[in-house]
Amino acid sequence: MKVVAAFLLALLGGNPTPSDVDLKNILASVGADADDDKIELLLSQVKGKDITELIASGRERLASVPSGGGVAVAAAAGGGGCDAAPAAAAEEPKKEEKEDEESAEDGLFGLFDD
Repeated sequence: MKVVAAFLLALLGGNPTPSDVDLKNILASVGADADDDKIELLLSQVKGKDITELIASGRERLASVPSGGGVAVAAAAGGGGCDAAPAAAAEEPKKEEKEDEESAEDGLFGLFDD
């Protein structure tokens, strides 16, 4: 991932065709180790390709990958007969917050009274 980041930084810096030396210099500037095999693999895969097209293609591929977040939400929402207990627990902190706010307000009014 750091090799890809170095490649993109080189592109953003105005270098349209970063070389392995450019990537190694970028990585060395932040104290990261440069893996020659990974650098060569990346450069061989992006050679002659437009980076914006590669990013767009990658976004399309990632959009089709399930992230798993929907399952956890559905399981939490369909909790069966246990819905009353979490609702009651959620109401209690709200009451405590209101009491804290009222006591804080009382303290402020007493501060400015003569």
